[in-house]
Order: sequence, then structure tokens, then C-alpha cells
Amino acid sequence: MIRVMIVEDDPMVAEFNKRYLAQAGGFELAAICSSVAEAMEELERTEAELILLDIFMPGKSGLDLLGYIRETKKEIDVIVISAASDIGRVQKALRLGAVDYLIKPFEFDRFNEALTAYQEKASFIRNQQVLSQKDLDEQLLRKEERHLPEDLPKGLTKDTLELLWKAIQELEAGHFSIDDLVSEVGISRVSVRKYLKFLIDIGVLNAKVSYGTVGRPVYQHEVNHTKIHIMNQYV
Repeated sequence: MIRVMIVEDDPMVAEFNKRYLAQAGGFELAAICSSVAEAMEELERTEAELILLDIFMPGKSGLDLLGYIRETKKEIDVIVISAASDIGRVQKALRLGAVDYLIKPFEFDRFNEALTAYQEKASFIRNQQVLSQKDLDEQLLRKEERHLPEDLPKGLTKDTLELLWKAIQELEAGHFSIDDLVSEVGISRVSVRKYLKFLIDIGVLNAKVSYGTVGRPVYQHEVNHTKIHIMNQYV
């Protein structure tokens, strides 16, 4: 089990991160800290391998904690989850050794992808003493090409995918929900959800989660314009 510390001042966001962590499997929550000062104290008495770190917090920022971890040579990895999206802070976090960076409101699948990639990397490192160039590129530098399915998954049809894709492109809003799409095409929520999952899996759509005051998180979708060309393979 990989022991994880969550450093997040928003209790609701911390709770969602805790839930997602439990769903991922293979991770154990070591502590939740609401400030950098609290996290620094907790690190002296709690063992953790990974920190899920916010940048904007009262008092010292998450970047201060990253700097502290590097200065004290603590063997802890950090995944930043923050609304800080300016290039200066992002670059500084990466230069200080953040292994991944998620911008709020983060994509639900992107969160799972970050944890899965970290888990695979940690497992690989534990079982290796010497690396080949291929292992280094594929397992640690993550240079492998993403392999896309040649055909649509079972139960999906080209005609329906074309219908949905056309509706998605015609939606004026930058973000849309499942309900928005259902009202456009008149297909059941269950069916629409299956097609959206496929489009997310191949990278054509991003699914972002936003936090309401109560209940479950609300999912919004948007087109990843850098990956639109992938649709030529399926429609």
C-alpha cells in the first residue's frame, strides 16, 4: 500500500480527494492536513510516500512545502492538485520535483490516471535494480505512444457515435453535461454515458468535476481540441 498525505485547506475538496483515493485501490490515507505548517509537523511523525498538494493555502503555500521537502531531502513524491494555472507556479512546482500537476477543477479521469501512473511507476521501481533504455523511456519517462482501440467497443455503433459527435460539436457552450446531450439527441442517459466514456477514454473529451454545496460532484465535459483528429478513425 502506498501511504498518502492530503494537504488541502478546503474540507470538501479534501473529502473528495480522500474518496477518490479509496476508490483507486492500493493507496492508504496517512493524514489530511489543512495547512503547510500542519503538514510540516505531520511529516516529522508520519511516514508518507506521496502527497496530494494544493498550492493556494493560508500562510505558507504548497510551493513552500515542496521546497521544504527537497531541502530536507525527504523521499516523498508530490502530485499537485491546485487552481494555480499560471505558468510561473506550474514551472516552479515541476522544477521542485512535482511528479504530476492537476489543475482544478480537475478531470475525474485525469485524477485516476495520475494515481494509476504513479502506482505503476512505484511498483516498477521496487522490482528493478538496473534499467535498459527501453525501460527508462516507457516506464519512467512515459514516452510510449498511447494505443487506441481499432474498433468501437461492443454495444456502440458508428451511426450513434456520429450523431452524438455532431451534437457535441454544435453545442454552443464550452462545457456540457450528460443532460445537455440527452436533450439534444433524445437518447437515453445510459447510452449517452457509454459513448461519453469511450470519447473520454480515447482523449477526445475531458470530463471535469465541479463541487456543489451538497451531494455528488457535478461532471461537465468539453472537447479536447488537440485530439479531434482521432475521431477520423471512428466516424
